[in-house]
Amino acid sequence: MPLMSSLKILGLGAAFITVGLKGLDWLLALHHRPGRGSRQPLNEVLFFPSLPACVEHLYNPDRSHSCACPLPHGLNTSFTKLLEHLLSACVSLDICLFSFSNTELSRAVLLLHSRGVRVRVLTDRNYMAITGSQIGILRKAGICVRHELVITMHMHHKFALLDGRKLITGSLNWTLTAIQSNKENVIVTEEPELVRPYEREFNNLWKANDPAKHLP
Repeated sequence: MPLMSSLKILGLGAAFITVGLKGLDWLLALHHRPGRGSRQPLNEVLFFPSLPACVEHLYNPDRSHSCACPLPHGLNTSFTKLLEHLLSACVSLDICLFSFSNTELSRAVLLLHSRGVRVRVLTDRNYMAITGSQIGILRKAGICVRHELVITMHMHHKFALLDGRKLITGSLNWTLTAIQSNKENVIVTEEPELVRPYEREFNNLWKANDPAKHLP
């Protein structure tokens, strides 16, 4: 084969390789670019107090008739959003709360438990026994509950982890007063850099407060 023909073939081959590499770079950039076909981690901020509203549609999304309760229907409030996030758990729900007395949130946790979601609850040893606390109801339903065993400190956290990928945290205790009367904030996020430290904290507290490791 003449030398000039060989050089032309080599040149064409190099050109095709260059175009191919550029095309591959373009496809990779398109794959990682935010937009159509991609899903960014959830980040949402909720503020309280929240207006009272009917939430039956969240428990029964397929019901054919509307609820007859006197509460406003169809409102998209901070509480309905919080409840919707909570009910999205499919595999696991880890709750770490100072005070838990809200019956609607308790109803959601019980519903998840009945669906087979693994639920673990960590709470404060003193506030678990106050009037209206839902901790005893959760325990009677078979949900595993542990409380802070160190008597010199409170378990004052307020967060929940859903399926190991979604974090709900903020100043909000799960009480009716906090939801409807207090100035409170909640952040809902799926950012792994934020979820993982809370996951480690929960697991550490869960192990540290294992009653089997503490003598009476």
